[in-house]
Amino acid sequence: MFNDSQAKKAIITLDGKEITVETGEVAKQARGSVLVRSGDSVVLVTACISHEPKEGVDFLPLTVDYRERTYAAGKIPGGFFKRETRPREKEILTARLIDRSIRPHFPEGLYNDITVSVMLLSIDKDNDPDMLGMVGASFAIGLSDIPWDGPIAAVRVGRIDDRFVVNPSQEEQEASTLNLVVAGRKGSPVMIEGGAKELPEDTILGALDFAQQKIDMLCDWQSEFFHKNSRPKFKFEAAKLDSAVRKDMEAKVGDRLKAALRVPEKLEREDAIANLKSEAIKELEASHPNELQFAPALIEDIIYREVRRMIIEDKVRPDGRPYDKVRPLSSQVGVLPRAHGSALFTRGQTQALATATLGTPADMQVIDDILGEYKDRFLLHYNFPPFSTGEARSERATGRREIGHGNLARRALEPLLPSEDEFPYTIRVVSDIMESNGSSSMASVCGGSLALFDAGVPLKASCAGIAMGLVKEGDKVAVLTDIIGLEDFMGDMDFKVAGTRTGVTAVQMDIKIKGVTHDVMKTALQHAQAARMHILDHMEGLLKTHRVELSQFAPRMITVDIPVDKIGALIGPGGKNIRALQEETGAQIEVDDDGRVYISSQNADSVEAAREIVEGMSAVPEIGKVYPARVVKVMPKLGAFVQFMPGKEGLVHISQLEHRRVERVEDVVKEGDQFDVKVMEIDSQGRVNLSRKALLPLPEGMTESKDEARFPSRPPHRGGRDDFRGGPRGRRG
Repeated sequence: MFNDSQAKKAIITLDGKEITVETGEVAKQARGSVLVRSGDSVVLVTACISHEPKEGVDFLPLTVDYRERTYAAGKIPGGFFKRETRPREKEILTARLIDRSIRPHFPEGLYNDITVSVMLLSIDKDNDPDMLGMVGASFAIGLSDIPWDGPIAAVRVGRIDDRFVVNPSQEEQEASTLNLVVAGRKGSPVMIEGGAKELPEDTILGALDFAQQKIDMLCDWQSEFFHKNSRPKFKFEAAKLDSAVRKDMEAKVGDRLKAALRVPEKLEREDAIANLKSEAIKELEASHPNELQFAPALIEDIIYREVRRMIIEDKVRPDGRPYDKVRPLSSQVGVLPRAHGSALFTRGQTQALATATLGTPADMQVIDDILGEYKDRFLLHYNFPPFSTGEARSERATGRREIGHGNLARRALEPLLPSEDEFPYTIRVVSDIMESNGSSSMASVCGGSLALFDAGVPLKASCAGIAMGLVKEGDKVAVLTDIIGLEDFMGDMDFKVAGTRTGVTAVQMDIKIKGVTHDVMKTALQHAQAARMHILDHMEGLLKTHRVELSQFAPRMITVDIPVDKIGALIGPGGKNIRALQEETGAQIEVDDDGRVYISSQNADSVEAAREIVEGMSAVPEIGKVYPARVVKVMPKLGAFVQFMPGKEGLVHISQLEHRRVERVEDVVKEGDQFDVKVMEIDSQGRVNLSRKALLPLPEGMTESKDEARFPSRPPHRGGRDDFRGGPRGRRG
């Protein structure tokens, strides 16, 4: 890519695609930096760490930024400022993928600020920069002096013609029934995110195995490069608490903690634990005042150990359920009178209020992607207000977590949507979380499915989702169905699976530990399938398919296809025709470049009136056919212009008004008169000559001569008075 004697390079070929990594030339003041290239796609990845730990935190302050420079695709940014501003949703989702993949591998107790920056410098349509960024993040951290238990690698898996494809091109992704991103270390996955078109669990498991083979190759490649080129890691030791203090505290709070953790209701359990924490800190302050700084972490560690011990040894979950039991379900549909579709889905203490709104093509979301602009007809927005967890704070702007959860729910439902030909509406689903105690994104899938059915959207099938958990201590493993928040926080895995009775449509997984085997994944998928069927039984008992009638508040919409060469006539100069048509019918009319016309209105009669006119404007008149006509303009010596088809006018010559000779047109017809006409001629310019006389009976005793039967030709066009040769401007001197 660049030329520098200091640059070091690593190359690997993955199923015919070459990946090149260079370091030592660009961004040399970062702790670690690499340029990663495949084809013409290039990303720069850097890693930096602060010198001192961040004060007042008990978590890893890791920030991952993924940014796309528009020059990478040879574009200038749109908008007023003509420069890149805040990250787009696609950039946020990619940053989340990288963050979730690398975060578990930093040592516990590391509280220094760490920033991983991924910058897209060049892009083609065949090589996905997301995957290059994830591999580059592992390289940048691995080559730096930042403590880290890597490497990790990531691949995207597609499925075309029953064959798995690694890192498919954009064109291949469109033909694929699977879009699965898998990140992991050698031997086990770490993060999974993706969607599928109702594929069976065995196929998903096969894709994970396929991905792991490629990940192992990429990890071996990195390890070999790190062995020769990485900097020594700086020495880091997490602050430790005296073991005697830990034992003393466990003895003082152990029994009370066990009782508190077995309180089934979330708020009561949290209140009991909070009170216990306060008491424990007071006791620690009295007996071990020098260790008070460790009090919060100590209590959390005791809770962590006790929750896991309960699950593994006592086989008791905090809310008392068996491992494979789903919490109680409760649902309602049609809960909001003015919404086009609505549902309230409750699973235990997790509740989602989902609404579906139908709009016209004008409501589509315009996406300014780096490879081009496109429109999105399906929107799913997820909101997580603070009151859903009992927090007393104001609602802030949409965060990365909300964007990620909404994207997961969207992945689950999108493959089930009807085609635009079948259902041309723009569709928006909003999931507002009313209360949360684990897996609100999967509640959004269930609520969203019900709301779409309630709105009359003909989904292919009902869709439900469930979150699976894992607790692993040595050889002892517990796979948990429908995990609550405490099990998610204290457990080793969060594995969300959504789909229909036929198969899986979306998956998301985050794993905190090593050594999650194929058998554990298989068990989790099997239990998730059983739970999904249980939830689908509940949902279909309420609403098994979509409502036949749309809400009275939803717009009525149809589509009409017209020839492309008729678009100009429909729109008219400066939009004159289409505006007049909208004013006349009260319908909203939108035209695509391919000739598809969308007609919508709250009033079905308006839609039908507009449809007739649009179809008429694109129809071709036939010689010899009779049409009803209305006089729109009278020319005293020439004839009458009439509208005989929607948007089409023709001339009834004065000689074709009646069988008798007509001196003045006004003696026979006037503007607004209606009568039938017959198409007699369509000239080379497309002008239509009509006859009223041809449909009138001959007066008694009159015979039609050959000359009268002949249709008179339309007089040639002449200009205005001043254009005649003998006029003032045309007079020859």
